[in-house]
Amino acid sequence: MNLTDRLQKKPGLKRGAAILPSLFTIGNLFLGFSAIIHALRYDFETAGQLIVAAVIFDMLDGRIARMTGTTSEFGAQLDSLSDIVSFGVAPALIAYQWGLATLHRSFLAAFFFVMCAAIRLARFNVQRKVVDGRYFVGLPSPAAAGFVISIIYFHPEPLNDRVGAAFTMTLLVIGAFLMVSTLRYWSFKTLDLRSRRSYFAMVGIAALLALVATEPAWALLAWSCGYTASGPVAFVIGLLRRKGDGGHAPGADAPPAEPVGVSAAS
Repeated sequence: MNLTDRLQKKPGLKRGAAILPSLFTIGNLFLGFSAIIHALRYDFETAGQLIVAAVIFDMLDGRIARMTGTTSEFGAQLDSLSDIVSFGVAPALIAYQWGLATLHRSFLAAFFFVMCAAIRLARFNVQRKVVDGRYFVGLPSPAAAGFVISIIYFHPEPLNDRVGAAFTMTLLVIGAFLMVSTLRYWSFKTLDLRSRRSYFAMVGIAALLALVATEPAWALLAWSCGYTASGPVAFVIGLLRRKGDGGHAPGADAPPAEPVGVSAAS
């Protein structure tokens, strides 16, 4: 008997389990708000750590909801509203405090990031009933936030010149455009750790955990930048393959839509 069947036979236990995903979503919102507070105090290292924790909470709430069979429209909307704070407003404000404040009207780049995060989340909400678990369409907002935050966490000292402001603006614009793009990003939902091929994945996961334990700043930077670059790289590889196949690849006319759920796909 699986967990969902046990919850069906115990209504009281199911009601308690239904609250659990929302608690993780509220935790995600709290961490994003706390990151904003620390950014206002110029404590960028702590702000970065809080955003990373928010990403973890965002991954867990949807998975717990599906595992307990307590997914709901309310949970989906609450998740998106929390994400716009933790992965839209928070990273934009942190980046502004870190490297944009010295450049006139540079807040527009921070606003552009927030705007694209909102568009990304709205698009996800209207497309989440179309199922394709293999890919995300566009860079997920938690990954976009991680891309910006990983660089700030790696170098938490504020940038106080125009070169630093231009660099920060570039980061925000890249993350924003990738969120609203139609580039495909692997969702990891098809990763089966029980298969023989999973041994290579397990070795990679073990190496990543070892790097996180010893050099968390390097691990976050390598992971976030690598995942962010994977979409454009896969797109270029697909173009080269289509040219090699005479300009058409099977399935190229129908890019997959976003998967169902309230998770880090948003």
